[in-house]
Amino acid sequence: MTAAESQTAESSALAARYGRTPSKKRRDRLIYIVAGVAVAVVVSAWVIWAGLDQAGASLETQDVGNTIVGDSAVDVKFQLSMPIGNTAECALQAQNSDHAITGWKIVKIPASKTFTTGYEQRVLSAEPPVTGLIYRCWLT
Repeated sequence: MTAAESQTAESSALAARYGRTPSKKRRDRLIYIVAGVAVAVVVSAWVIWAGLDQAGASLETQDVGNTIVGDSAVDVKFQLSMPIGNTAECALQAQNSDHAITGWKIVKIPASKTFTTGYEQRVLSAEPPVTGLIYRCWLT
């Protein structure tokens, strides 16, 4: 046996011992390709689903301001933009100086003939409020 053949035999034995054979490389490459295709399918399905989900009616809110009414209430002024003819509900909150919620009110918004409409609602507070905000609105 020549020195070159001996060297090749040792290299092959070491490669087999540590899992660096050609068949292992092919198997790993196949696993990576299958995993990549699976990730691409999942991401594509999510993008399509999320895009179709946004096709429904939309609702936008904007806090316009608030007026503190003594130590027990705040008037919350806000605008609501929603499709004409839809109704909604909004959760309004009063907050104290620590920004803890001290008052809460659910307001029913009737259908409107305009896309954007302004509202003002009084929210009672258990402590002196420093602000009043929209928490969330949803279509009903």
